[in-house]
Amino acid sequence: MDITIRAVRPEEHGTLGEVTAQAYLGDGLLAFGDSDEYLIELRDVARRAAEAEVLVAVGQAEGTERVLGGVTFARAGRPWAELARDGEAEIRMLAVAREARRRGAGEALVRACADRARATEGCRRLVLSSQQAMHAAHRVYERLGFVRTPERDWRPIPGVTLHTYALAL
Repeated sequence: MDITIRAVRPEEHGTLGEVTAQAYLGDGLLAFGDSDEYLIELRDVARRAAEAEVLVAVGQAEGTERVLGGVTFARAGRPWAELARDGEAEIRMLAVAREARRRGAGEALVRACADRARATEGCRRLVLSSQQAMHAAHRVYERLGFVRTPERDWRPIPGVTLHTYALAL
C-alpha cells in the first residue's frame, strides 16, 4: 500500500479523531475506558490542528484515499508540548487504525515528525511519551534511533507512568 504523509484536512478531523480514539480504546490504553476524559482530547483534531501540526497517513484503497492514522507534532513552549523543553519538539497522540497496522504508517508518521524537527531552527531533539504497554511503538522508536530517557518519565494521572524517548537530531 502506498502511504502518503501530509497535513490533516478539515474534512478529515472527525475521521482522524475517531481513528485515534479507537486505537487507544482498542489497545486498552485508557484508564477509564469509554468514560475516560482523555477521549475528548483524542477526538478533538480540530483544536490540535489549530494549535499544533497534525499529520495524517493516508493510503489508497480501491481508488479512494483513506485515513490510516495520524500524529500531533508540537514545538517546545507551544500548546500540546507536555514534555518538550527548549531546543526540542514533541510527538503526541500517534495512532494507526488497527486494520492498517504493520504496513508502515506509524513509522512513516514518526519519520515525518523527525524531518519536521530537523527543519525547525534550533531544534536539537525530538521527544515523546509512551505507555509501557505500547511495545510495537517502542520497537519502531528504537529502530529509528530513539533512546529511553527514564529520568524524564512522568505520571499524567495516578497509576499511569509514561515512558519517555528522545531522538538526537
